[in-house]
Amino acid sequence: MKTTALRRPATPIALAATLLAAFLVLFSPLSASAHDALVSSSPAADSAVETLPSELTLTFSAKLIDGEGATEVVVTDPAGESVIDGAATVEGAVVTQPLSGSGPAGEYRVIWKVVSSDGHPTSGEFSFTVTIGDETTPTDEPTTAPPTAAPTTEQTATPEATATSAPESGDDGSGATPAWIWVLAILAVLAVIAVVVWLVLRGRRGPAPTDSHAPSER
Repeated sequence: MKTTALRRPATPIALAATLLAAFLVLFSPLSASAHDALVSSSPAADSAVETLPSELTLTFSAKLIDGEGATEVVVTDPAGESVIDGAATVEGAVVTQPLSGSGPAGEYRVIWKVVSSDGHPTSGEFSFTVTIGDETTPTDEPTTAPPTAAPTTEQTATPEATATSAPESGDDGSGATPAWIWVLAILAVLAVIAVVVWLVLRGRRGPAPTDSHAPSER
């Protein structure tokens, strides 16, 4: 009697492992680029308000990492002068930047830089328009010129330091990965695992082929 040992087919298992490896290689860049994105702001981008508010708020898609130099916000008036009043504060996913609360009518530019929850810095910019502005500011300037001379020098020094660091990050904050990509990823991994398990069980259940030979004639 001659018995042939059962050999499990290696080709399907190798193919499944190759597909799984290819999927992981393609999926890794997607998860790495999932930076937190700017969801909304007040004033909103490209919106119009009558007067400059006392603060600017930025709301992001996830909790930000706070620390020294991690968050920077620059707001300039139509003449390019800074209108920020102190440093920005971070509470979870919301950044609050105090403003001077007064300024001329025109377009105001906002430049921001934050550190996403994944540890990567991201930045962006937008603008909004003040339609009426503070009309009393030009008439009050001659009488209050000496007291306001020192704050003006400090405010003009602040945007120079922050504006040079904000453009360093090339990310615009819009690379957040949609939730459906994660769902497809999990389903794909489960499908590959199911195929591998099915092939292994199928190989084990197969009967071992045997070769029987009749007794040779004497």
